[in-house]
Amino acid sequence: MNNIIEFLAHWGVTALSLWVAGFIFHGISFSSKKSLFVSALLLGLANAVIRPAVILLTIPLTLITFGFFLLVINALMMLLVSSIVPGFKVSGFWTAFFASIFIAVLSFFVGLFIFQTGNNPIIIPAHQGLII
Repeated sequence: MNNIIEFLAHWGVTALSLWVAGFIFHGISFSSKKSLFVSALLLGLANAVIRPAVILLTIPLTLITFGFFLLVINALMMLLVSSIVPGFKVSGFWTAFFASIFIAVLSFFVGLFIFQTGNNPIIIPAHQGLII
């Protein structure tokens, strides 16, 4: 059950970060809430499945650029998701580049408040009952 809650929390943090990025970067837009949530889901999936393979294939380039090529990979993941999801638009590479940096930083700080270290990553308050 904790894995499902953790997955939903990560999905929510990603959706929140994308939503805020849509306000800050004029080149990012969502036609509906559905496109926002599908984009967040697919971005998480792309970052979990496709991104590690791309990083592995580009190790020499990443080493030569002292890791800065990872920012390009993040932007490419965002562009990939925007090409798949109808209603999610990213105007170009540089918008995706800077927005992916913003989304990563915002997700990190929001995640600090939501996730805790230890066995239970999310603290769920226990039901105390009705006090009369």
